[in-house]
Amino acid sequence: MSTTPIELSESATSPKSESLRARSLLSASSFVFAVLQSICGAAVLLNGFQLAVGIGALTFTSGIGLVMARLHADWIRVPMILVAVITALLNIALLVRVNRLRNRPAAQWRRKPLSRKQKRSEALQWTFSIVALVLVGIEEYLHMGFHHTL
Repeated sequence: MSTTPIELSESATSPKSESLRARSLLSASSFVFAVLQSICGAAVLLNGFQLAVGIGALTFTSGIGLVMARLHADWIRVPMILVAVITALLNIALLVRVNRLRNRPAAQWRRKPLSRKQKRSEALQWTFSIVALVLVGIEEYLHMGFHHTL
């Protein structure tokens, strides 16, 4: 037996560098497939939009469009708008009242901090009420522009 060290040839590589190469190849291929998948998803989404537009155009050119036009009649539209405005304003009034009662000096001794769920709920109520009022305003503005009536 010889006690001289064996020299590795230049072509041999360490397992560490092979592992690093394999991981970088795997991550690069994963990235490429993720990009391809997102392009495919975007194409499917756009085809869905095209399908919806096509079905909508077909619907309005056929007799179903007349039914939709009848549903836009004032006898349906006005009460729905009134209900939306009244409920949004009532919701805002109740939220203001709750905050006033909660902040009164007489209520300070029993006041508890709001939980995250309660804060989120109140924020959503504010948001939905304001969005409802804004949407009604936009609808009325557009209705006035297209039909010249409220």
